[in-house]
Amino acid sequence: MTEHKAKLVPGFTRQHDVTLLVYFESFASVLEARSREHSLKRWRRAWKLKLVEQLNPDWRDLTDELNFLVT
Repeated sequence: MTEHKAKLVPGFTRQHDVTLLVYFESFASVLEARSREHSLKRWRRAWKLKLVEQLNPDWRDLTDELNFLVT
């Protein structure tokens, strides 16, 4: 997350100035996470926005919450 926020990682996040983590899910395995990611990529944008707004209506940066889970 620190690398993305500092724009050190080339790709989508740096190109589009994405610095906020507004939604995340955790999984027990990489295979489950990849399956969910693949599923979400097929969703319409409106569905994704609704998902974020249901769990994070203020669009707060959740980076600290993710860091807390990882440590």
